[in-house]
Amino acid sequence: MDPIADYLTRVRNAIKAQHRVVEIPASNFKKELTRILFEQGYILNYKFEDKGPQGTIKLALKYNPVTKSPAIKSLTKVSKPGLRQYTGVAKIPKVLSGLGVAVMSTSKGLMTDKDARKQNVGGEIVCYIY
Repeated sequence: MDPIADYLTRVRNAIKAQHRVVEIPASNFKKELTRILFEQGYILNYKFEDKGPQGTIKLALKYNPVTKSPAIKSLTKVSKPGLRQYTGVAKIPKVLSGLGVAVMSTSKGLMTDKDARKQNVGGEIVCYIY
């Protein structure tokens, strides 16, 4: 089982069910992914809890107050355990012509596609968010 795919699926399912909060088992990778989602404005808030052996992450999902539409329109896993997707700095994709975010796992940690271009590093493309 792929824990990152599980994370993304839990968030997608919570959005489709219009939940306000979703609880996900924690790991360092998932904590960094949560931090990126928060910094990019896709979630309202998050909280790391140390209950159980690995802890949990609570995400407060963000919706438009008037139309009730979610801030996250699409959350797509790119690199899969059976087929990893790596890219160099020159070929980092732009999601929705720069309106979306590609999350990348690089030698300098987890970061967005824009940060990877600034730091001149390539890596594995984890997911696309818009």
